[in-house]
Order: sequence, then structure tokens, then C-alpha cells
Amino acid sequence: MIDLHCHLLPGIDDGASDLDTALEMARVAVGDGITQVACTPHIYPGVYENDAQGIRRAVTRFRERLAEAGIPLRLTFGADTHLVPDLVEGLRAGRIPTLNGSRYFLFEPPHHVAPPRFAESVFNVLAAGYVPLITHPERLRWIEDHYELFIHAARGGAWLQLTAGSLTGRFGRRVRRWSERMLDEGVVHVLATDAHNLGNRAPLLAEGRDAAAERVGEEEALRMVVGRPGAILEDAPPDAVPFPEGLVQDSSATAARAGGWLRRLFGREQGSANRL
Repeated sequence: MIDLHCHLLPGIDDGASDLDTALEMARVAVGDGITQVACTPHIYPGVYENDAQGIRRAVTRFRERLAEAGIPLRLTFGADTHLVPDLVEGLRAGRIPTLNGSRYFLFEPPHHVAPPRFAESVFNVLAAGYVPLITHPERLRWIEDHYELFIHAARGGAWLQLTAGSLTGRFGRRVRRWSERMLDEGVVHVLATDAHNLGNRAPLLAEGRDAAAERVGEEEALRMVVGRPGAILEDAPPDAVPFPEGLVQDSSATAARAGGWLRRLFGREQGSANRL
């Protein structure tokens, strides 16, 4: 299995607090069947001032520590990227890292309040040639009133990622219900751990894969933890791996469809912003 979203690097954000914790998290991941991890610290201006160069250096150092400890875990990197005004410029300049240097990057929406220009931001990065992998929408406090934003974003070309622990109740019943709904509707591309520690946010992916398999079948569950993550790291075109069942689409119509959902959602977003 491949984990595309893990806060494994010690001391760089709110993930592993020190080297010993990071090494033990790596051992837990290997024991769970994870063979490769994308180290994805937050890039959140004013809170976590990380950039691609600093993350790359931290990964290089941690690879050396893994080798010394004899832990057979392969590392690549990206970032858990928050919504910032210069997102496209940062991606183009290489300041904001994509996953393994691919066209795909982790895009983390705000947790508590719906951003007023979310649809436009997604469209802008798609139009620039990048594919946002929207992280843990099921855990957002505002998903109840904005669920359609994520469905239309996925139909327009964005990818959706669930946290494995969401499917097993680690984040409560509400989050689990939204996770199950998204699986049942066939709109989920990837599962990841979003691991931060050795406790309630440990790097455990197999439990999420097994829970997903109960709803979508073994083959599709494997695509979420092996097939599509592998395609991302290889920078494969989005249509190189089968789409989730609810998102089967004619790739030649993607651009037109993306423009359509943007126009529709601008009106909805404006109304939503007025209510917030």
C-alpha cells in the first residue's frame, strides 16, 4: 500500500514531535503493509512556513535515519497545502511541492468555515494543468451545507481523498457517515492515513482499505491504496486509472464540464458566503 498523506517528518509541523516518534511511526506503517509514504507537512502561511526546499532536505535526513534503523519504508514528499492567494504561482515556481514532482498535489480546505472562492480556486489549478487531491472533505465542519461543491469538483477533474480512520469511526459517527456516503456514491479516489502521531492518528491504512472493501469491493478498495496512489507518483494522466464508479466520464468533455460546474457553483458559493 502507498500512503500519500502522512505527517511523518519530525519537528516540521504538528506531526511527529521528535525523531524517535517518527521512527516508530515508520515501523507501525511498515507493519501495517505500507511500503511507501509521501511525507506531506503543512504549508500554512503564518503557522507552518514550509516550502519544497526545506521539505526535501528534511526527507533526505529522515531517509538516512530510516536506513540506519533498518526500516524498509520508501519516502517521497509533497505538502498538505492550504488555500493561499498565490497557489498556482507557488506550484509553478516549485515553492509548493506536488506529490513526487507530479501534476497532483494535496489541497486542504479550511476545517471550520467554507472559503468563499473554493470552486474558483479548484478550477484555477485545474486550468493550470494541476490536479488537486482534496483531503478529508468528510471531516470538514461545513460539508453538510456544501457537499455538492466536492461532488461537482470531482466531476470537473479534482480528486477526493478520505482519511482511512474516518471509515472506522476514529473521528466519530458523523464523519463516518459522510465517508460511507461518499463511498456509496462512488466519488472517492484515494484513501490515506493523514497520520500525525502514534495514538489516535497513527499511520494505519489497512483498516480503512478493509472498511472500504465492504462497501465498494476489494478491487476498488485496492485502487484507492495502490492503483491510484501509484499512478499519482508516476504522474500518470488522470484517466490512466479507472475512475470511481460515480465519476466515470468522457475525458474529452472534462474541460467543458469543469467550466459548467464552476459557473453553477459561483452562484451557490455567493449565497453560501452571505449566510456565513
